[in-house]
Amino acid sequence: MAIKLTTLPYEIFVGLRYTRAKRRNHFISFISMTSMIGIGLGVAALIIVLSVMNGFQEELRSRILGVASHMQISGVDNKLADWPILAKEVEHAPHVQAVAPYIMAQGMLSYGQSVQGAIVRGVLPVDEDRVADLGRHMRAGKLTDLKEGEFGIVLGAELAQSLGVILGDKVVVLAPQGQFTPTGIVPRIKQFRVVGIFQIGMYEYDAGLALIHMADAAKLYRMGSDVSGVRLKLDDLFAAPRVTTALVAQLQGKGNYYISDWTEQHANFFRAVQMEKRVMFIILALIVAVAAFNIVSTLVMAVTDKRADIAIMRTFGASPSSIMQIFIVQGALIGVIGTVFGAIFGVVIALNIETIVPFIERTLGIQFLAKDVYYISELPSHLLWGDVAVITVMSFILSLLATLYPSWRAARINPAEALRYE
Repeated sequence: MAIKLTTLPYEIFVGLRYTRAKRRNHFISFISMTSMIGIGLGVAALIIVLSVMNGFQEELRSRILGVASHMQISGVDNKLADWPILAKEVEHAPHVQAVAPYIMAQGMLSYGQSVQGAIVRGVLPVDEDRVADLGRHMRAGKLTDLKEGEFGIVLGAELAQSLGVILGDKVVVLAPQGQFTPTGIVPRIKQFRVVGIFQIGMYEYDAGLALIHMADAAKLYRMGSDVSGVRLKLDDLFAAPRVTTALVAQLQGKGNYYISDWTEQHANFFRAVQMEKRVMFIILALIVAVAAFNIVSTLVMAVTDKRADIAIMRTFGASPSSIMQIFIVQGALIGVIGTVFGAIFGVVIALNIETIVPFIERTLGIQFLAKDVYYISELPSHLLWGDVAVITVMSFILSLLATLYPSWRAARINPAEALRYE
């Protein structure tokens, strides 16, 4: 059964009545509407911006982990002799899904008159595809085209462009570890054929990483049966610090290993992204605060306009706390309506931003993130309902705080003074 408005406590009833426009207080109603719109826009902007920043963070994390592993165990002096035993021991550890050996070294790549330095990583293609998502970022060729003894090489897109090579071209790789000859130290040189080109979207990798088969890397860098380390993939990438701690305890006393995870390898980068997100939250929260405190001016004018009404209610026995509650209800209603509509608008935009932005770009004939400037050419969005909850609660609390001073002033009005000139 519907509840009649008159069954509500009279403080709520009067507060709701004051929110509606009357013939002599249209300006106050206009200020109330402005406050609602301001709060709504602030809440929506905060939700949309945080969702976009979450999207960027997720996109960058996925691109970085497309090349870098969740964890890696490396040996002293870049050599790990007992890696098959180590790999078998750690692959059964909690959260570990896959293990892959690798050889990491520096090299100089030459093609024609172009020379570029790069990190050369020797991998086993099948195992590497299990610990990283590099296979799905291939622009040309396949990672499995790296075959033992055929001396194939897979280059980052920027590195290939700098050298001016395409599939099938042959590049010369110079290893800094030289060999002694009667004429001096001569660097080891080997010719590799380009069998693939990948593009992660991170300049660090696209311009400075080359992949070759691990057996070919062992021959070029004279590693023998040793490797630089093993890379691990986890079922939960956020469990990496806990797994690192567990493996350090498990492998203690079994050799000299250095264990690191993605949170350590890219700690400064992700801290910077997180710090930027917090700063943006504070800045946009101030916008919501400014809009919320517009309620103060609205209620101050409402209190001035309703002095006679307040005096009459006091004369009929209304307590100061009841008068205060009336104006708290009026201000809180403004905050609730603005917050709810802002949250709905922000959620709708955040969930559809990947459709809305291309539509705006096509309509206006512009591109917000040009492919030749930014590596992420689409605006990503990842809505977290926890963020929405925090923003809406914060907005409501700010709105509620903004009602306290005007409501307190209304409760202090002296009935005799208010009715003297009426």
